[in-house]
Amino acid sequence: MDVPPAGPRAWPSADDARIADLRRQAATERGTAWPQPLVSHYARYFRDGNRTAYEGLVAARQQRLTRAVVMALAAVSDDPAGTDAEAWLDEVIDGAFLLCEQSSWCWAAHDDVHSRTGNVVPEPAVPYLDLGAGEVAAQLAWIDHVLGPQLDGRAPGLRRRIRDEVRDRAIRPFLERLDWHWLGLDGDVHNWNPWIHSNLLAGALFLVEEPRLQAHAVARCIEGLDRFLASIPGDGAIDEGFAYWWNGAGRALEGLRLLEQATAGALDGGLPVVRALAAFPYRMHLGGTWFLNVADGPARAADALPWDMLRRWAVRLGDTAAAAHAASLASGRPDAAAGLGRVLHSLLDEPDAGARPAAAPLPAFSYLPSVQIMVAREHGGAPLGLTLAAKGGHNGEHHNHRDVGSVVVAMDGIPLLVDAGQPTYTAQTFGPDRYLIRAMQSSWHNVPAPYGLEQGTGASFAATVLQEPTAGEPALALGLGAAYGLDHPEQWIRTALLNRDAAAAVIDDRWTLPSPPPGATDDVDITYLAAGTVRLGQDATATVLPEGIPAVPGGRGVRLRWKPATAVVLVDEWQLDDPLLSGVWGHHLTRLRFRMPAETRAAGAFTLTVEATP
Repeated sequence: MDVPPAGPRAWPSADDARIADLRRQAATERGTAWPQPLVSHYARYFRDGNRTAYEGLVAARQQRLTRAVVMALAAVSDDPAGTDAEAWLDEVIDGAFLLCEQSSWCWAAHDDVHSRTGNVVPEPAVPYLDLGAGEVAAQLAWIDHVLGPQLDGRAPGLRRRIRDEVRDRAIRPFLERLDWHWLGLDGDVHNWNPWIHSNLLAGALFLVEEPRLQAHAVARCIEGLDRFLASIPGDGAIDEGFAYWWNGAGRALEGLRLLEQATAGALDGGLPVVRALAAFPYRMHLGGTWFLNVADGPARAADALPWDMLRRWAVRLGDTAAAAHAASLASGRPDAAAGLGRVLHSLLDEPDAGARPAAAPLPAFSYLPSVQIMVAREHGGAPLGLTLAAKGGHNGEHHNHRDVGSVVVAMDGIPLLVDAGQPTYTAQTFGPDRYLIRAMQSSWHNVPAPYGLEQGTGASFAATVLQEPTAGEPALALGLGAAYGLDHPEQWIRTALLNRDAAAAVIDDRWTLPSPPPGATDDVDITYLAAGTVRLGQDATATVLPEGIPAVPGGRGVRLRWKPATAVVLVDEWQLDDPLLSGVWGHHLTRLRFRMPAETRAAGAFTLTVEATP
């Protein structure tokens, strides 16, 4: 295994700069009460839809345990018999035992206890195997792998308890039931599949002692990962977007690596689809920590992403662009929020000593036909200037927002015409009222609203590609009529073009509409959502500046020009009270609704041109 057990000089020392943040927080926590998720927190999901009250405490408990494991490894590495090693080991055994005592490893939002029984209290005898349960099983497995003998010496019997709990709560439910939706047996394969399978693989390899049971579990994990990889299109696109790549495709890569090590290379994960998967993140890059966000994803990359894992895969695959991209964003300081397995691998990562900091490749052009996403920038290799992203797709995608035909425009790597992204999850997020959430609605994306219509939900509400973009002509033309339930895709045609010669992004809409359907309005609107500060001019122009976007010190903005100039501009301020949204965009987003003049409602055209401010 890449990850060795604890031992003298086997792990970074306690004074290693890479673990300074972990060390500081772990020292503050040690000796204090552990986070305690209670049944009242669990019940809140069923009472008022709140997920974070319970999941936040569970995450805090597991992150504290991860930090304690790192400190125990460092202490054992420095002085195996020292009192500091003993103190950190006690912290680890307390945290591990708390997980064993925790009534449910499942997150309340996923538990079927309420739908089965009407109860809001988890049933330990009927464990539900979800993302949360998989995470706990893997965390306990990695603890046992790296600190097994030390646990035996400090708390005899704990390893037996860990094995029993993982077997009963994770391995047996996995093997005894075939109705887990995340298996993908119905053809719907999504990110839960590799996320859970890779975690169960760690649990089976490190904790299952019965050879036949272990072989059965590992074989089922291989089957599951195969099913996920077979679902990936040839271009490596993930319809859930960049943010979910890490807990989908990224988990699959980790599972493949674990299988390679467990079989001494007999199973080789270097498949063609893996190369395509490894390239997806850099193709979605806008600049800095900003990425094209579709579906339930924030526009800014999270702090705890394991870029080192992606860099290692990219180096192995010979993809220099993907390797440089990952290296340019790796912090070198593991974050406990990533999970114990990822933290351990990060601590052992050894990039080339003395190598110059890598530069993100920022390709001039990318197009992924399976999801109909184009990203084109004014200057390849640098974030300077305009970047235009456009997507077609359909409204049955995983974690879907009604965003067929949407565009994002960034200036110097900072998105200014934006997709709001992911709000805080609640019971409503994945329920029948999902599209009552503003961030999911087409009326708050950069798309048209013919007769005020919302886009429909489902795979039939889709774009038709009328012109594929090329590197020389980055123009994506889409028929959007079906997204609104119109008779023909060509009843609304949108073309998104990056004109490098003119240093402009041009979004051109043309339509020939039937009579308004019953209940619709006569209005034909085209909506754009802007971040930062918006100022309307007097001559069919507006400016959008990055002022107000958190952690953006200023810089150039964009100037908007539109035709016909007689379109009425309606301005709506969205005051952001959701911490996930305000953390990315600041206090507000601004919606510009361009209402078409009466004479062009049935048939007409509207062109928005986006250029840099001086």
